[in-house]
Amino acid sequence: MLLVCSGRCGGRLFRALFAEVDVDSGGGYQDHRIAQPGYICLNCGSPAVDLSEVPAEMDAEAAADEPPAGADILCPVCETLVQVDAGMECPNCGAPLEVA
Repeated sequence: MLLVCSGRCGGRLFRALFAEVDVDSGGGYQDHRIAQPGYICLNCGSPAVDLSEVPAEMDAEAAADEPPAGADILCPVCETLVQVDAGMECPNCGAPLEVA
């Protein structure tokens, strides 16, 4: 985890907004769990950002931007098996092909 203030105030202390804390019968801290990521800067109150999640988010966006793999279909005119992407024509007869 690498938290930074989104307001760039330089604050180094943050509060977890959605943390569950376990205490004993005397109120002493025993354990905690982060139920949902969400933090604020205790210096200025701005939301905090976890920079350690940036590479994974960039990889997910890159994977979503990749075009889908081509499909093997039969040309409806000449019945040739062709691997095509959306909007292409048959290389044999030039008929428009539709990828379902």
